[in-house]
Amino acid sequence: MRELSQKVTEKELFLVFFKLGIFGFGGPAAHIAMMREEVVQKRNWVNENDFFDLVGATGLIPGPNSTELAIHIGHKLLGWRGLFIAGLSFIVPAFLAVLSLAWFYVEYGSIPALNPILEGIRPVVIAIILLALWSFRKSAIRNSKELVVCILAIMAGFLGHNEVAVILLSGLLLAIAGKIPTKKLAIEPISIFLFFLKIGSVLFGSGYVLLAFLQNELVDERLWLTSAQLMDAVTVGQVTPGPVFTTATFIGFLLHGFSGATVATIGIFLPSFFFVALSAPYLARLRKSEVFSQLLNGVNAASFALMALVTFELGSKSLFSFSTWIIFLISLLILRFTKINSAYLIVAGGIVGFILM
Repeated sequence: MRELSQKVTEKELFLVFFKLGIFGFGGPAAHIAMMREEVVQKRNWVNENDFFDLVGATGLIPGPNSTELAIHIGHKLLGWRGLFIAGLSFIVPAFLAVLSLAWFYVEYGSIPALNPILEGIRPVVIAIILLALWSFRKSAIRNSKELVVCILAIMAGFLGHNEVAVILLSGLLLAIAGKIPTKKLAIEPISIFLFFLKIGSVLFGSGYVLLAFLQNELVDERLWLTSAQLMDAVTVGQVTPGPVFTTATFIGFLLHGFSGATVATIGIFLPSFFFVALSAPYLARLRKSEVFSQLLNGVNAASFALMALVTFELGSKSLFSFSTWIIFLISLLILRFTKINSAYLIVAGGIVGFILM
């Protein structure tokens, strides 16, 4: 059997994740679905079970899930070279997009009106995630115990419990069930770097959990930003493609221009490379352990459940009119019965949104 790394070149890996960084609208759930489309379905670089194991592994370490998944995939395919190629090529497009909007915001005091375009893109993203979830079901839920864990995780997520606690407790539950043992301050770049390095090192889950943390630290305690500036920063992180954690890029630019944006971005993403590099070499070995295997199965079931819950929440906000439902249904049918690249549908959705909404 050939090694996977023999099938993948550095250029191919770079181009795939650079494209994902450009067209990766919709947050972590959408990113995971699009990565699956590229590396599992289209190119067969990773099989379905291994891919979902990597999704589960990202829930066990701090940092942005979809970025860590990109780094994990890169490491699996090309080792240390792939780790940096996939991670950086996924992050850089988002960094440049957010940096451009941050400059516009500082110069003109507002963000260009993107809502009509985004309203056309979001229904396409929901369709992409739904099809990915349908395919994930076989890898995430393989027996009645995993189904029970999935249902409990959905209930816990719906009630607002912390997502990392839900993931870890789900893994433990399945292991047990199996009975197996703006006030301007003199803010230096180093302070910005250390602050975002701390966030990247301790914050579990996706970019959706950033807001409360940043409000407490940046607005209430440090007085680095106003609440309005923070909301604008989070909005930019949401509306641009790529990792939502590039909110740090926008904040860094507000605090110290280009150097602040650069060190904030490096600070928040650097721990992800470290944690993936630390854990990835042992993942396959740990998978052979019955205890860890059951733990990871529980984590995978919970990850599937939380992705489904996020999809429902995104859908309830994105499918709010006849036009958005039509875009969603057409996208779902095209994705289900053709092999068209989802990036083309995202562009088409944005154009339709710009024209009609």
